[in-house]
Amino acid sequence: MELEDAFPHEETGDQVTAIEEVKADLYRPRPMDRLICGDVGFGKTEIAVRAAFKAVMDGKQVAVLVPTTLLAEQHLITFDERYAPFPVKVAMLSRFVSKADQERVVQDLHRGAIDVVIGTHRLLSSDIGFKDLGLVVVDEEQRFGVAHKERLKKLRAQVDVLTMSATPIPRTLEMALAGIRDMSTVDTPPEDRQPVLTYVGQYDEGLALGAVRRELLREGQVFWVHNRVATIERQAAWLREQVPDARIVVAHGQMDEDMLERRMIRFWDREADILMSTVIIESGLDVPNANTLVVDAANLLGLSQMYQLRGRVGRSHERAFAYFFFPPQRELTDEAHERLTTIARHQALGSGFQIALRDLEIRGAGNVLGAEQHGHIAAVGFDTYARLLQESVAEMKGEPLPEEKEIRIDLPVRAFVPPGWLEQEALRLDLYRRISSSGDHEVLERVRTETVDRFGQLPVEVQTLFAVASLRITCTRLGVGEVSTYRQQVRLKPLELPEALELDLSERVPGARYLGTTATLNLDIGRVPGAELPGLVERGMVRAMGEDEVVATMPS
Repeated sequence: MELEDAFPHEETGDQVTAIEEVKADLYRPRPMDRLICGDVGFGKTEIAVRAAFKAVMDGKQVAVLVPTTLLAEQHLITFDERYAPFPVKVAMLSRFVSKADQERVVQDLHRGAIDVVIGTHRLLSSDIGFKDLGLVVVDEEQRFGVAHKERLKKLRAQVDVLTMSATPIPRTLEMALAGIRDMSTVDTPPEDRQPVLTYVGQYDEGLALGAVRRELLREGQVFWVHNRVATIERQAAWLREQVPDARIVVAHGQMDEDMLERRMIRFWDREADILMSTVIIESGLDVPNANTLVVDAANLLGLSQMYQLRGRVGRSHERAFAYFFFPPQRELTDEAHERLTTIARHQALGSGFQIALRDLEIRGAGNVLGAEQHGHIAAVGFDTYARLLQESVAEMKGEPLPEEKEIRIDLPVRAFVPPGWLEQEALRLDLYRRISSSGDHEVLERVRTETVDRFGQLPVEVQTLFAVASLRITCTRLGVGEVSTYRQQVRLKPLELPEALELDLSERVPGARYLGTTATLNLDIGRVPGAELPGLVERGMVRAMGEDEVVATMPS
């Protein structure tokens, strides 16, 4: 075939096998549901290019679903280049596309004028329709939420689905291993590829700066991941002082789309030496000249995220380095320690599958119902169903049930997900579920960061929602069951304040009063804007308890 002959590289044996397996699936009468598990940069995209071409030649349309706008842009370039000699129309739907162009693409999809469309979760919107959809390609499935997968599940019954991932989510991997889904593995590295040398340890400023300077001396480029939008500019300013000759650009999901695109293009075109960004770069960004990665708070990232980030470097014949730091003053959770140990242990090329298996061990398969929710279960949500099931099993075994203390927070704030910001109800419900089920500040911060990178800057109402969730986590930790307002005061009870801390309470928290007989803390809030109130209450509460700061209070 002319398309295959035009491939600029020699296929690996695994690639050839996977391509043949996909072709065989496409000839079957039943819909394909295949997982391609291949390491970062091992040629999964080429398999998708050929599968899509086969579908288009059969008169079908193809949807390529990706988690980020940047990856959509890069896939568009790849598909356009590969299909250039052929009459195949490729289009993109993402935040980088103007409203007018989006409407035109939607109309062309309905008419069948577009053969291949590449896009983010926008492709799962209710207004998207196809004249004759034949194949859906899902890249990095682990980045999509339950609501997205529910829509994908409906598609699976009607069309061929090809899923690609370096580190599939535990449930997906468990289904493939159990034979519920077909799986192909691509674990042969391209020629001249070397493993990425990986360092995991406490943050060391000298080591981090030394790594940056060494990369710049060999005229390479650096990814520096700082996963907090609130402080990323300050971190970039510090790095400019330390490495004054370096050209540094900053990128994160709250940026204007045009500015984000311009900055990414500057880095691609080697007009910048260092890209400081959030985890928005984790999926699919291909910059062969970038061969050093620094992550300054890796303890906040998931195992799959760390592995995907490491895959951004080492995509050429140069030796690449990845540094995963964690704050020295923070005690790691057991899960964070397991994740960091795993990423340090698995440094060989093609270790994505082993990392996914380890993730399966750490997190469990979670496959009582799969990602989908049906019947009455959909009414209560998967997490609630799992809890009810756990309680029923414990009751049958005669085991005592742990008491869950309900926390009542009654503050005059507007904390919700506005329909105008997130139109799809399923996406809003999924976000509510993820926020409410966050059991600690690290998980909540991860949810917030992913939400920003996926949907853009958070409205005040959503920022407040995260702040209320952060307050609830701290209340749980300190045993507070009720937070309410009375005139210009907030009452927190019960809060057991040791006598030693009562003596200088007014110095630590001006305007605070403690009633020992009712274990109630009263905070004077004055006329604080509603959006700032949850954070103010949380800070006041922990300072009253003699703690210097709220380590992970959500930024407003």
